[in-house]
Amino acid sequence: MPSKSDPEGKRLPIKLDTTSNGEFMPVPLDATNRRANRLAQAWASGNAKRRGLGRRDFMVSACGAASTLLAFNAANAAAGKTGGFFDVEQSAAVDPAVAADQLGDREFVFDVQGHFVGQHGLGRTGLGGARQFIKDIFLDSDTDMMVLSFIPSRREKELLMIQEADEVRRIIDEMEGTHRLLIHGRANPNQDGDLEGMDELAEEWGVSAWKCYTQWGPDGRGFFLYDEDTGLRMIEKARALGVKNICVHKGLPFGRYSYEHSLCSDIGVVAKMFPDVNFLVYHSGFITSQPEGPYDPNRGEGVDELIRSVEDNGIPRNGNVYAELGSTWRYAMRNPAMAAHIIGKLVKHIGEKNVLYGSDCIWYGSPQDQIQAFRTFQISEAFQEKYGYAKLTDSLRAGIFGLNAARVYDVQPDEVYRRAQRDKIGAQRANYMENPDPHYLTFGPKTRREFFAHWQARGGSPI
Repeated sequence: MPSKSDPEGKRLPIKLDTTSNGEFMPVPLDATNRRANRLAQAWASGNAKRRGLGRRDFMVSACGAASTLLAFNAANAAAGKTGGFFDVEQSAAVDPAVAADQLGDREFVFDVQGHFVGQHGLGRTGLGGARQFIKDIFLDSDTDMMVLSFIPSRREKELLMIQEADEVRRIIDEMEGTHRLLIHGRANPNQDGDLEGMDELAEEWGVSAWKCYTQWGPDGRGFFLYDEDTGLRMIEKARALGVKNICVHKGLPFGRYSYEHSLCSDIGVVAKMFPDVNFLVYHSGFITSQPEGPYDPNRGEGVDELIRSVEDNGIPRNGNVYAELGSTWRYAMRNPAMAAHIIGKLVKHIGEKNVLYGSDCIWYGSPQDQIQAFRTFQISEAFQEKYGYAKLTDSLRAGIFGLNAARVYDVQPDEVYRRAQRDKIGAQRANYMENPDPHYLTFGPKTRREFFAHWQARGGSPI
């Protein structure tokens, strides 16, 4: 029986496209990315024939993902983009055992940035609601747990009401109490009522962390975390409520308004002031329009500004500042050399225990391609030697994939696995994997037109 999604196998299992999470303008693919996709399509056809499979059956196999990553390697090597690569054996493209060994499920995967867009969202991103969300995240990927987060919007245009977030969590919790999904509470202290609303979010909804956007405000004006009437009040409120994980969107600037508030200059300041609070820096300060290279303390932007702020304020490695990779890793997959600098710098300066995996999905569809790409990603020996970057060992990767976040959120992976063995999602996935049907689609805006329509839907663009 043919698959319902992409029966001809035209879509690649590792997705390189222009999709944005709605917080930055979609960026066109460069010539190397386009060649990588063309090469991957050609290799898929050839390797499918070698396996004696149709394209669709080949694409949904581990060999399909391996073949795609190998094609990406070849395109980048031909363009002279070295420094990072996907460490996949050539035989994995046609040998299922090798492909499963190199790309298969082996880590505890705790995604600290997920999104579900409910009835107030754009039609194409809603995708039928909770069932599609569960399929994309927990059936079509190796994700074990996720934190459901928020995006900024005016209250009357909110894309994810707290009640909708809790509805998804309840659906999953009712499946024999697996607790696979945690939720954030929105805390934008420059919006009327948000600080007061933190009490209800903590007491009634049981949020596990706060999510704030320092560069956003109803009037287009952001704030700094050390501002007395906004940032500091929010942090003090979080401490008083006993929820001391604060997730801060940094980087991916919304445009010219409040650009300075999108930078990480305030992170180290407040981390020093509040050593008992964990500051999870979403996107790690990354800016799509600026390439990331070796650490430059004088740059003043991007990932480098996060590192500078932390180090100048005396925050030690593996302290109370965490670097999150949502959208950053997904974008950096286009350019493995830049990805090597981003991951290498963060591990070196922020700490191997303080880099956190996040996918920013459902905007990018199922996160399985991000997981498989990171599972095989490696920093070249030349970059390791020249810049002092760590080799991405299985242990280091396991920390980034989930063990680091488990510590922050006080989650016991062993308990999660025990529950998963008997919950309905685990049973569904076991049955589903007998005949998987991933769609390999992405749902966020892909063009300027779609990006501006997205902003208009949530109350107007600050750009």
